[in-house]
Amino acid sequence: MDFASYIDHTLLKPDATRTQIRKLCEEARTYNFASVCLNPFYVPQAAKELKGTRVKVCTVVGFPLGCTPTAAKVAETKWALEHGAQEIDMVMNIAAAKNAEWDVVEKDIQTLAEVCHKSGALLKVILETCLLNEEEKVKACQVSWSAGADFVKTSTGFSASGATIEDVLLMRKTVGENLGVKASGGVRDAATAEAMIKAGATRLGTSSGVQLVTTGKAGAGY
Repeated sequence: MDFASYIDHTLLKPDATRTQIRKLCEEARTYNFASVCLNPFYVPQAAKELKGTRVKVCTVVGFPLGCTPTAAKVAETKWALEHGAQEIDMVMNIAAAKNAEWDVVEKDIQTLAEVCHKSGALLKVILETCLLNEEEKVKACQVSWSAGADFVKTSTGFSASGATIEDVLLMRKTVGENLGVKASGGVRDAATAEAMIKAGATRLGTSSGVQLVTTGKAGAGY
C-alpha cells in the first residue's frame, strides 16, 4: 500500500531542534507526505521550507491537555495561520467532556472551526480516546461533526496510549463519510498502518513515515 498521501509526518517532541525540523520538511518533500505536524514555534520555519510544495504545514493547539480557554486556543490558532499553518490539530477540552459539559466542548470546537475555515485551513479535533469511555468517544465525534470540524483524531501521542483499531472503527462508524479520521500514536509498522486505513483512517500521524514508505517497518516513536 502507498502510505505517503496518508501521512502527517510528525515531530512534536519538546526538545526538537531546527536541524531536525529541516530534516522533517526535507523528508516530507521527498516522499510527498500529506503534511508535517510540528509545534507552533516551528510553523514559520516549516512554511518557509515547504513553500511551493504540496506538503501542508500542520500544527497543534491546546496541546497536549486541551483544557486551555477557548480564547487562548483562538490566539494560538490565529498566530499559527498568520505564520503559514494550513491545518490545525486542536485538543478537545477533555475536562469538559469528562464532566459531560458538551455545550462547552462544542462551542470550543465551533469557534476554532470558524477561525480555520475563514483562512481556508482544516481543523482536526484530538479526542484523546484513551481517556474516554465508548459513550464519550461517540459523543465527542458527534459534537465535532456538528461543530464544523473536518477531522476527528484519536490521540496526542502524549497520554496513556495511542490509536487502536477499535477506536478508529468506532469513530468512522459514528461520523460516516462526513469527516476525516486521523489515527495517531503507535502507528509504527506497515501492518498497523494498513489496518488503520482499512478501519477507516484517512490520515496517519506518525514519526515513522520514512520507514513506512521505504521499508514497511519502523521503530519506536509517535
